[in-house]
Amino acid sequence: MSTKRSEVVESLKSIVGVQVKELGRLAFSPPVTHVYNPLVYAKACHFEYLDKYGRSAPEAVLVGMNPGPWGMVQTGVPFGVVSLVRDWLEICGPVGQPLELHPKRPVLGFDCKRKEVSGWRLWGWAREVFGTPDRFFDRFFVVNYCPLAFFQKDGGNVTPDKLRASDR
Repeated sequence: MSTKRSEVVESLKSIVGVQVKELGRLAFSPPVTHVYNPLVYAKACHFEYLDKYGRSAPEAVLVGMNPGPWGMVQTGVPFGVVSLVRDWLEICGPVGQPLELHPKRPVLGFDCKRKEVSGWRLWGWAREVFGTPDRFFDRFFVVNYCPLAFFQKDGGNVTPDKLRASDR
Protein backbone atom coordinates (compact mmCIF):
# COMPACT_ATOMS: atom_id res chain seq x y z
CA MET A 1 0.00 0.00 0.00
CA SER A 2 1.40 3.38 -0.95
CA THR A 3 2.18 5.98 1.69
CA LYS A 4 -0.64 8.25 0.46
CA ARG A 5 -3.15 5.38 0.47
CA SER A 6 -1.96 4.32 3.92
CA GLU A 7 -2.58 7.86 5.15
CA VAL A 8 -6.10 7.80 3.67
CA VAL A 9 -6.87 4.49 5.36
CA GLU A 10 -5.53 5.71 8.70
CA SER A 11 -7.64 8.86 8.34
CA LEU A 12 -10.75 6.75 7.65
CA LYS A 13 -10.01 4.59 10.69
CA SER A 14 -9.57 7.71 12.80
CA ILE A 15 -12.97 8.97 11.66
CA VAL A 16 -14.50 5.62 12.65
CA GLY A 17 -12.92 5.98 16.10
CA VAL A 18 -14.49 9.41 16.55
CA GLN A 19 -17.85 8.09 15.32
CA VAL A 20 -17.79 5.19 17.76
CA LYS A 21 -16.96 7.49 20.66
CA GLU A 22 -19.62 10.07 19.79
CA LEU A 23 -22.32 7.52 18.89
CA GLY A 24 -21.77 5.68 22.17
CA ARG A 25 -23.08 8.74 24.01
CA LEU A 26 -26.45 8.74 22.26
CA ALA A 27 -29.75 7.43 23.60
CA PHE A 28 -32.89 6.86 21.55
CA SER A 29 -36.58 7.12 22.34
CA PRO A 30 -39.30 4.57 21.61
CA PRO A 31 -40.06 2.92 19.31
CA VAL A 32 -36.30 2.10 19.37
CA THR A 33 -35.49 -0.57 21.95
CA HIS A 34 -32.18 -1.89 20.56
CA VAL A 35 -29.29 -0.18 18.78
CA TYR A 36 -26.53 -2.12 17.03
CA ASN A 37 -23.21 -0.53 16.11
CA PRO A 38 -21.31 -2.84 13.75
CA LEU A 39 -18.35 -0.43 13.88
CA VAL A 40 -17.83 -1.84 17.37
CA TYR A 41 -18.68 -5.56 17.26
CA ALA A 42 -17.62 -6.07 13.60
CA LYS A 43 -14.69 -3.63 13.73
CA ALA A 44 -12.18 -6.14 12.37
CA CYS A 45 -14.25 -6.63 9.19
CA HIS A 46 -14.93 -2.93 8.81
CA PHE A 47 -11.24 -2.12 9.16
CA GLU A 48 -10.37 -4.88 6.67
CA TYR A 49 -12.83 -3.20 4.27
CA LEU A 50 -11.06 0.14 4.79
CA ASP A 51 -7.60 -1.46 4.46
CA LYS A 52 -8.46 -3.16 1.19
CA TYR A 53 -10.66 -0.57 -0.45
CA GLY A 54 -10.04 2.84 1.07
CA ARG A 55 -8.73 5.13 -1.67
CA SER A 56 -8.12 8.84 -1.98
CA ALA A 57 -10.37 10.95 -4.19
CA PRO A 58 -12.89 8.46 -5.61
CA GLU A 59 -15.08 9.78 -8.44
CA ALA A 60 -18.14 9.24 -6.27
CA VAL A 61 -19.07 8.12 -2.81
CA LEU A 62 -22.16 5.93 -2.73
CA VAL A 63 -24.03 6.62 0.50
CA GLY A 64 -26.49 4.28 2.15
CA MET A 65 -28.85 5.19 4.95
CA ASN A 66 -27.83 2.75 7.70
CA PRO A 67 -26.91 -0.92 8.18
CA GLY A 68 -29.48 -3.46 7.11
CA PRO A 69 -30.25 -6.35 9.45
CA TRP A 70 -28.91 -8.93 6.98
CA GLY A 71 -26.05 -6.79 5.63
CA MET A 72 -23.68 -4.54 7.55
CA VAL A 73 -25.24 -5.71 10.84
CA GLN A 74 -23.85 -9.15 9.98
CA THR A 75 -20.57 -8.27 8.23
CA GLY A 76 -19.44 -4.77 9.23
CA VAL A 77 -19.34 -3.79 5.53
CA PRO A 78 -21.85 -1.30 4.08
CA PHE A 79 -24.55 -3.15 2.10
CA GLY A 80 -22.69 -6.23 3.27
CA VAL A 81 -24.57 -9.22 1.88
CA VAL A 82 -22.62 -12.15 3.34
CA SER A 83 -21.81 -14.16 0.21
CA LEU A 84 -20.57 -11.16 -1.78
CA VAL A 85 -18.55 -9.71 1.10
CA ARG A 86 -16.92 -13.08 1.69
CA ASP A 87 -16.51 -14.28 -1.92
CA TRP A 88 -16.15 -11.09 -3.98
CA LEU A 89 -14.74 -8.53 -1.55
CA GLU A 90 -12.78 -11.31 0.17
CA ILE A 91 -13.53 -10.12 3.68
CA CYS A 92 -14.36 -12.68 6.32
CA GLY A 93 -13.10 -11.58 9.71
CA PRO A 94 -14.51 -12.16 13.15
CA VAL A 95 -17.86 -10.65 14.07
CA GLY A 96 -18.85 -10.28 17.72
CA GLN A 97 -22.18 -9.32 19.23
CA PRO A 98 -23.96 -6.05 20.02
CA LEU A 99 -24.13 -5.10 23.69
CA GLU A 100 -27.87 -5.84 23.83
CA LEU A 101 -29.00 -8.44 21.33
CA HIS A 102 -32.64 -8.43 20.23
CA PRO A 103 -33.92 -12.04 20.21
CA LYS A 104 -35.51 -11.54 16.77
CA ARG A 105 -32.42 -9.87 15.27
CA PRO A 106 -29.50 -12.25 15.79
CA VAL A 107 -26.02 -11.43 14.62
CA LEU A 108 -24.70 -14.59 12.99
CA GLY A 109 -21.88 -12.92 11.10
CA PHE A 110 -20.74 -14.91 8.09
CA ASP A 111 -23.04 -17.79 9.08
CA CYS A 112 -26.08 -15.65 8.26
CA LYS A 113 -28.12 -17.27 5.46
CA ARG A 114 -30.42 -14.29 4.75
CA LYS A 115 -29.59 -11.87 1.92
CA GLU A 116 -29.57 -8.09 2.23
CA VAL A 117 -31.55 -7.16 -0.89
CA SER A 118 -29.96 -3.72 -1.29
CA GLY A 119 -26.50 -5.25 -0.82
CA TRP A 120 -27.22 -7.94 -3.38
CA ARG A 121 -28.22 -5.24 -5.87
CA LEU A 122 -25.26 -2.94 -5.19
CA TRP A 123 -22.43 -5.46 -4.97
CA GLY A 124 -23.97 -7.68 -7.65
CA TRP A 125 -24.04 -4.68 -10.01
CA ALA A 126 -20.48 -3.74 -9.09
CA ARG A 127 -19.26 -7.29 -9.73
CA GLU A 128 -21.11 -7.51 -13.05
CA VAL A 129 -19.98 -4.12 -14.36
CA PHE A 130 -16.44 -3.87 -12.95
CA GLY A 131 -15.41 -7.51 -12.59
CA THR A 132 -13.04 -6.98 -9.67
CA PRO A 133 -13.39 -5.05 -6.43
CA ASP A 134 -10.22 -3.06 -7.22
CA ARG A 135 -11.65 -1.80 -10.50
CA PHE A 136 -14.83 -0.72 -8.68
CA PHE A 137 -13.03 0.94 -5.76
CA ASP A 138 -10.63 2.77 -8.04
CA ARG A 139 -13.68 4.89 -8.91
CA PHE A 140 -16.12 4.54 -6.00
CA PHE A 141 -16.37 4.19 -2.25
CA VAL A 142 -19.39 3.00 -0.25
CA VAL A 143 -20.44 4.16 3.23
CA ASN A 144 -23.56 4.56 5.36
CA TYR A 145 -24.26 8.05 6.65
CA CYS A 146 -25.54 6.49 9.88
CA PRO A 147 -23.61 3.38 10.96
CA LEU A 148 -26.24 2.37 13.54
CA ALA A 149 -29.07 -0.14 13.13
CA PHE A 150 -32.25 0.50 15.12
CA PHE A 151 -34.86 -2.08 16.11
CA GLN A 152 -38.19 -1.80 17.86
CA LYS A 153 -39.74 -4.10 20.45
CA ASP A 154 -41.18 -6.54 17.89
CA GLY A 155 -37.82 -6.70 16.05
CA GLY A 156 -38.89 -4.39 13.25
CA ASN A 157 -36.19 -2.32 11.59
CA VAL A 158 -36.39 1.44 12.25
CA THR A 159 -34.65 3.50 9.57
CA PRO A 160 -33.17 6.88 10.56
CA ASP A 161 -35.92 8.78 8.77
CA LYS A 162 -38.46 7.09 11.09
CA LEU A 163 -36.69 8.15 14.30
CA ARG A 164 -38.32 10.81 16.39
CA ALA A 165 -37.21 14.27 15.32
CA SER A 166 -35.51 14.82 18.69
CA ASP A 167 -33.45 11.65 18.18
CA ARG A 168 -32.40 12.52 14.64
